[in-house]
Amino acid sequence: MHDMVKEILEKFELGQLQDHENLQIFPLFYSGNHSPEYLTMKEALEKKLLVVTEIGKEGSVPELMVKNESDSLVLLLDGEELMGAKQNRVLNTTILLKTRSETTIPVSCTEQGRWAYSSPVFMDSNVVAHSKLRAAKLFSVSASLKSSRQFSSDQRRVWSEVADLAQEAQVTSPTSAMKDIYKSREKDLSDYLDKFPLVEGQKGVLVLINGKVMGMDYLSYPPAFNHLHPKLIKSYALDAVFSKKTNGKDDVRKLAGDFLTKARESAENRYQSVGLGWDHRYEGKEIVGSALVHEDKVIHLAFFATEEKEKIGNISSSSQRKGYRIL
Repeated sequence: MHDMVKEILEKFELGQLQDHENLQIFPLFYSGNHSPEYLTMKEALEKKLLVVTEIGKEGSVPELMVKNESDSLVLLLDGEELMGAKQNRVLNTTILLKTRSETTIPVSCTEQGRWAYSSPVFMDSNVVAHSKLRAAKLFSVSASLKSSRQFSSDQRRVWSEVADLAQEAQVTSPTSAMKDIYKSREKDLSDYLDKFPLVEGQKGVLVLINGKVMGMDYLSYPPAFNHLHPKLIKSYALDAVFSKKTNGKDDVRKLAGDFLTKARESAENRYQSVGLGWDHRYEGKEIVGSALVHEDKVIHLAFFATEEKEKIGNISSSSQRKGYRIL
């Protein structure tokens, strides 16, 4: 495991537990790993410093074109959703864009029933895919990297996860859009968000639902985490909304520590990132993860709990991972 990733996992400080309904969150703190400054995707889009479009007029489901027209680095977070153009997409991996650059980025479709322009460019949908989808997608992208060194997802599995959640939410979307599920639960998500305030100096979250660890996210640059904090809380909260509420009686701080130990013990593979740096992939017993490392600084680190049967469900043929659209 990369030395800095291991050090962060060993030296995380767990803040005071935040608790609401069936969602429990430990704010994460780490005093080292001072990284370069960067803008989030949302900031760059709002400032009109970033332009995201389809690949050519016809478009390509598993790819988009991003132009960073600024002198700042820009971070695109794994699971962040872009809406508009021919269909909504989510990022397949975390990418740190170079200044003044054009980059083809790997994505997955989260709106199966539309392939027609609603706008010439993409906007921030203000959504990060729910944690179960992020875990499933992370595993399939890692499998694709192993087999073909491509950041491709199991697109059918992505659609299946969105469809399952829509059924659970009893949401009928004309285009099977993940965004419509979030819209249907705006009040619930707002209630959760109010109960999990940002803490000064916070760089991440470690999240449990019903006393079971679901996952964690860490960012190197506090101002960027401040901007992404609401998106990440809603991402985990959406799974909490549809999880049957139970009273977990285990020591949640110990469970969090055990999860971080599992993360440290997981096997690592490394690949050249789409943008700056290296994309590290992790797999262990009932855990998957990824880290973007640039100039020996860990820009983003994420781990998710997973079950072996879920991993098996993610193994698909190469044709399934290419992102063919089905309308």
